[in-house]
Amino acid sequence: MTQPVLPEPAFPDLDSMLSRKFGKEVANYFSGSPLNRVSFLRSDHAFLSAALRHPSTSLLLLNNLNPLAKDPSNLEYVTYKDVTLLIGDDPYSKTEAQMISEYDSTITIPQLLFLGLDERNKQGLTYNIYTGSPYFALDVTPKGTITAQARSLIQAMQSRGLTFLEGRIQASLPAQDAAIYAQGRALLDWNARNPFCGQCGQPTLSINGGTKRTCPPSDMSSLKGAIGGNVGSAPTERPDCATRKGISNLCFPRTDPTVIMAVVSSDGKRVLIGRQKRWPAYWYSTLAGFVEPAESAEEAVRREVWEESGVKLGRVVIHSTQPWPYPANLMIGAIAQCIPGGEEIVLAHDPELEDARWAELDEVREALRVGTSALGESAQEGYKEGNLRLPGKTAIANQLLAAVVAGFVGQSPKI
Repeated sequence: MTQPVLPEPAFPDLDSMLSRKFGKEVANYFSGSPLNRVSFLRSDHAFLSAALRHPSTSLLLLNNLNPLAKDPSNLEYVTYKDVTLLIGDDPYSKTEAQMISEYDSTITIPQLLFLGLDERNKQGLTYNIYTGSPYFALDVTPKGTITAQARSLIQAMQSRGLTFLEGRIQASLPAQDAAIYAQGRALLDWNARNPFCGQCGQPTLSINGGTKRTCPPSDMSSLKGAIGGNVGSAPTERPDCATRKGISNLCFPRTDPTVIMAVVSSDGKRVLIGRQKRWPAYWYSTLAGFVEPAESAEEAVRREVWEESGVKLGRVVIHSTQPWPYPANLMIGAIAQCIPGGEEIVLAHDPELEDARWAELDEVREALRVGTSALGESAQEGYKEGNLRLPGKTAIANQLLAAVVAGFVGQSPKI
């Protein structure tokens, strides 16, 4: 499968002191969204109501987090009229305060997300000083009291010859669509994983355009615990909950920082690569791992590399980052260099890797030329069986290795 073109960074042709010193900014796959998130408008239901129903509005539907598409390389967006059977005429007709006061945990509310405005469309919605085409994401997974409506909507989409793309990772979409999908998938996944309050166990309510969850103080259901209950005629007061006090009174989406690093030998002539047992033959990548609490990204790079390979690092430089919506990671890409005498590989600490080895820059350069693809896919024309395989361009590991072989560790490094 052809690898998609990567997104352009912001202001790619702008000359500045920073760009002259460090080179052009690097934008990785799943970044580069064309949307202005206008996050300060998410609690404005007058805006959300107008945005949802505007003729220029596009909605991305996801069923079990699988996006609606024409084919693996083309998403399909639908209109407000296509989804009214599921969401009703205006899910934003009430204020957030009214929704919280009238909350009923026995009723399933379709999960709708406001993603942002595409300001390139000057004929889109105008609200105050902002103009653009609104974008939303909608979870159409059949569940709870909306099961029948969701199934009907899914069948209607399938009758048009459309499909919900299955598979763990979608890496064949055009860059801007991939970024929109990534935002929608990550937020829908977070909402689905957090239906209950982490403090008191009661069901929570999605607010702020789908980017926050709150624990309502009352429930129209006679619900006493986290599960079960009957509809009552008046709200039932819930037990006190710490999330309703002080400034930390909401549940926000999580982003898990992860470091991923291209490690260069102390003489700058080799790169450390590793492989997991489940990967195809000859397939290697850079090392990676989660950042732990009270740990800097640079410290995490040194720790993870030593734990997985035994290699000891000195200087660590942040290269670029990549949002990774599986489910909610921020990949912090780094380039690091060994201390003199620190290149010995020891796999006895952490059994995560099946193998780790040093690769000469020419071997990596050739693999980047003809040996890259997504896991399980074929390499490019010219690849010789048995040679090194590496991740495709949609993976930040590819960008890090490309930077190294292009001379990042040289006397005049450029990202």
